[in-house]
Amino acid sequence: MIAYLRGKIHEIDDNALIVDVSGVGYEVFVSKNTIDDMTLGTDSALWVHTHIREDAMSLFGFSSKVEKHLFESLIKVNGIGPKLAIQILSGASLDHIIQLIENEDAKGLCQLPKVGKKTAEQMILSLRGKLVVEGTKQKTTKTTELHSALSHLGFKGADIEYVTSALDSSQSFEDQLRQALTLLGGKS
Repeated sequence: MIAYLRGKIHEIDDNALIVDVSGVGYEVFVSKNTIDDMTLGTDSALWVHTHIREDAMSLFGFSSKVEKHLFESLIKVNGIGPKLAIQILSGASLDHIIQLIENEDAKGLCQLPKVGKKTAEQMILSLRGKLVVEGTKQKTTKTTELHSALSHLGFKGADIEYVTSALDSSQSFEDQLRQALTLLGGKS
């Protein structure tokens, strides 16, 4: 299974990217949030969910682990497949979608693309109270500050997630920042 891709963004479509990894172009379906994090021709990283059916294999990519975890939670809901989950993720920020589910706001969920009343109710029933998604609201202040600092320096979400997940959490903020910059510098 493919879990992670790093390569140049060769093409950006409305709901997919072509990622060139050592001369092989992978078509990866993505949300609008992930597309917004990507730039044509740049070296980028994506967390990937590999979806295999009897007649096809599809890759779904995410600029952060948080988005990937929410996607994987959504496709466990009865009636939501991977393409619908990508459309849902394109309809709002991750925090907003989680908030709608936790607040049992079926009307708000119906505002998301292709989500009707029945699907909204099923999302609430299946996911409410179970969305302890890594990275949302549980991030420590140090990790949040580190993500913010690296983002302001121009690094992309998936690269930041990949590098910070490898850092020693017992280190000071300054040491973590130095190590992250060294690791990100080596990825160029």
